[in-house]
Amino acid sequence: MKYAIVEAGGKQYRAVEGSTIEVDRLQDTVGSQVMLDSVLLLVEDGSVQVGTPTIKGVKVRTTVEDHVKGPKLTIFNYRAKKHYRVKTGHRQQYTRLKIETIAVE
Repeated sequence: MKYAIVEAGGKQYRAVEGSTIEVDRLQDTVGSQVMLDSVLLLVEDGSVQVGTPTIKGVKVRTTVEDHVKGPKLTIFNYRAKKHYRVKTGHRQQYTRLKIETIAVE
Protein backbone atom coordinates (compact mmCIF):
# COMPACT_ATOMS: atom_id res chain seq x y z
CA MET A 1 0.00 0.00 0.00
CA LYS A 2 1.34 3.38 -1.03
CA TYR A 3 0.51 6.49 0.98
CA ALA A 4 2.02 9.83 1.88
CA ILE A 5 1.67 12.38 4.65
CA VAL A 6 1.20 15.80 3.03
CA GLU A 7 0.91 19.28 4.45
CA ALA A 8 -1.76 21.68 3.20
CA GLY A 9 -2.81 24.87 4.94
CA GLY A 10 -0.64 24.18 7.98
CA LYS A 11 -2.30 20.81 8.66
CA GLN A 12 -1.15 17.28 7.87
CA TYR A 13 -3.21 14.73 5.96
CA ARG A 14 -2.79 11.06 5.02
CA ALA A 15 -3.05 10.79 1.23
CA VAL A 16 -3.87 7.36 -0.22
CA GLU A 17 -4.27 6.97 -3.98
CA GLY A 18 -7.95 6.87 -4.92
CA SER A 19 -9.25 8.31 -1.64
CA THR A 20 -10.40 11.83 -0.78
CA ILE A 21 -9.29 14.36 1.82
CA GLU A 22 -10.92 17.57 3.01
CA VAL A 23 -8.56 20.54 3.35
CA ASP A 24 -9.26 24.16 4.24
CA ARG A 25 -11.00 26.00 1.40
CA LEU A 26 -8.87 26.57 -1.72
CA GLN A 27 -9.63 29.14 -4.42
CA ASP A 28 -9.34 26.55 -7.23
CA THR A 29 -12.43 25.70 -9.27
CA VAL A 30 -14.15 22.31 -9.25
CA GLY A 31 -12.40 19.92 -11.65
CA SER A 32 -9.02 21.68 -11.59
CA GLN A 33 -5.74 19.95 -10.76
CA VAL A 34 -3.87 20.78 -7.54
CA MET A 35 -0.31 19.62 -6.86
CA LEU A 36 0.65 19.12 -3.22
CA ASP A 37 4.44 19.22 -3.13
CA SER A 38 4.96 19.42 0.62
CA VAL A 39 5.31 15.67 1.27
CA LEU A 40 6.58 14.89 4.77
CA LEU A 41 6.57 11.07 4.67
CA LEU A 42 6.22 8.42 1.96
CA VAL A 43 5.45 4.72 2.54
CA GLU A 44 5.74 2.42 -0.46
CA ASP A 45 5.78 -1.39 -0.21
CA GLY A 46 7.11 -1.36 3.35
CA SER A 47 9.92 1.15 2.70
CA VAL A 48 9.57 4.43 4.56
CA GLN A 49 11.09 7.75 3.49
CA VAL A 50 11.03 10.59 6.01
CA GLY A 51 11.68 14.14 4.87
CA THR A 52 13.85 16.74 6.55
CA PRO A 53 11.37 18.51 6.62
CA THR A 54 10.05 17.53 3.15
CA ILE A 55 11.00 14.91 0.57
CA LYS A 56 12.41 16.41 -2.61
CA GLY A 57 10.95 15.17 -5.90
CA VAL A 58 7.71 13.70 -4.53
CA LYS A 59 4.40 15.32 -5.44
CA VAL A 60 0.80 14.36 -4.86
CA ARG A 61 -1.53 15.14 -7.79
CA THR A 62 -5.13 15.84 -6.76
CA THR A 63 -8.36 16.97 -8.37
CA VAL A 64 -10.84 19.36 -6.76
CA GLU A 65 -14.11 17.44 -6.36
CA ASP A 66 -16.27 19.87 -4.43
CA HIS A 67 -16.42 22.76 -1.98
CA VAL A 68 -18.32 21.75 1.16
CA LYS A 69 -19.23 23.15 4.57
CA GLY A 70 -18.30 21.45 7.81
CA PRO A 71 -20.66 20.81 10.70
CA LYS A 72 -22.30 23.75 12.45
CA LEU A 73 -20.60 24.71 15.71
CA THR A 74 -22.36 26.69 18.42
CA ILE A 75 -20.32 28.96 20.65
CA PHE A 76 -22.05 30.18 23.83
CA ASN A 77 -20.35 32.56 26.23
CA TYR A 78 -21.88 33.64 29.52
CA ARG A 79 -20.93 35.06 32.87
CA ALA A 80 -22.83 33.80 35.86
CA LYS A 81 -24.97 36.31 37.79
CA LYS A 82 -24.18 39.15 35.33
CA HIS A 83 -26.81 38.36 32.66
CA TYR A 84 -24.11 38.27 30.00
CA ARG A 85 -25.07 35.90 27.16
CA VAL A 86 -23.55 35.73 23.68
CA LYS A 87 -24.48 32.96 21.25
CA THR A 88 -22.66 32.69 17.93
CA GLY A 89 -22.06 29.95 15.40
CA HIS A 90 -19.55 28.91 12.79
CA ARG A 91 -19.32 26.60 9.77
CA GLN A 92 -15.88 25.95 8.30
CA GLN A 93 -15.44 25.91 4.52
CA TYR A 94 -13.59 22.89 3.10
CA THR A 95 -12.38 21.72 -0.30
CA ARG A 96 -12.67 17.99 -1.05
CA LEU A 97 -9.63 16.72 -2.98
CA LYS A 98 -9.45 13.36 -4.74
CA ILE A 99 -5.94 11.86 -4.63
CA GLU A 100 -5.03 10.82 -8.19
CA THR A 101 -1.37 9.78 -7.96
CA ILE A 102 1.64 9.99 -5.69
CA ALA A 103 4.45 10.74 -8.12
CA VAL A 104 8.10 10.06 -7.29
CA GLU A 105 10.41 11.89 -9.70
